Amino acid sequence: MTTWEYATVPLMVHATKQILDNWGSDGWELVAVLPGAPTGTPTSTPEGNMVPPPPGNPVAYFKRPRGD
Repeated sequence: MTTWEYATVPLMVHATKQILDNWGSDGWELVAVLPGAPTGTPTSTPEGNMVPPPPGNPVAYFKRPRGD
């Protein structure tokens, strides 16, 4: 039975391809890319409405067979 190891990697927009290529060349398979958690704190508008903070960097999820 194959067992897996996993890694999560924040992606920087200006270097996404390089980051993905580097992990792929080390045998990691990209499983998903999800938006990063919001950064900062919510703010309010003059009307008192809350505005959520901007999203953080996307996060890449990788897997590869464990080399036991």
